[in-house]
Amino acid sequence: MSNERLRRRVAFEAAKLIRARVETQYGRAKKRAARRLAAGVVKPEDLPHDGEIRRRLRQFDRADPHEQRELLAGAIAEAEAGRGYSVADRFRIHELLLLPLEYVAQSPEDHPEGDALYHSLQVFELARDALPYDEEFLLAALLHDVGKAIDRRDHVRAGLEALAGSIGPRTEWLIEHHVDAQSLSAGALGARHRRRLEESESFDELLLLAECDRRGRAVGMNVPDVRDALAYIRQLDEEQ
Repeated sequence: MSNERLRRRVAFEAAKLIRARVETQYGRAKKRAARRLAAGVVKPEDLPHDGEIRRRLRQFDRADPHEQRELLAGAIAEAEAGRGYSVADRFRIHELLLLPLEYVAQSPEDHPEGDALYHSLQVFELARDALPYDEEFLLAALLHDVGKAIDRRDHVRAGLEALAGSIGPRTEWLIEHHVDAQSLSAGALGARHRRRLEESESFDELLLLAECDRRGRAVGMNVPDVRDALAYIRQLDEEQ
């Protein structure tokens, strides 16, 4: 991981720890986040400034209601202890990661619909029309761009790191390869890479995700809000 990318990831993780009151000091939060993200010692000059963490905190203030702080703290502590997220916690984390996308502007040429949250909700709605009972696929559709609020230059990796422990392997694979699927649809993916994707049992769903991603760029499309979308997926989880 490059120094600049590590810096952004540490800022994001440190802000989560402070926002959840797991840590109260910026310095301790940065060191704890760095230990989680990097192997070995991280140089002080590679850590983010306090101002970078404050910017992330302002993002969380818009995204996370005050009454969710205790729950978020429990979710982070549980994940760091290696136990993963509970069902309730992981959907709160997904909400926390989705809401900042409202402030992520996108290229009007590629995304005439506007911000990344509106796009994500469109993709979810199209995915729900296609496969309404596939929880893992619907999560991938809804969460595929959450990394854009963290690191736009490598949003796939950033998103997967933020989602670690809160999604299953199939959802993770779909998100990991959704950009590859777009390249495949455009005829820009090599034959060897295509064969590797085709070996997955979820290859057809990956192509469907790419189709929903392309179509989810409409101006004026009706979409659910974040909580309604997550409530639908959570209901599927509870019915299993």
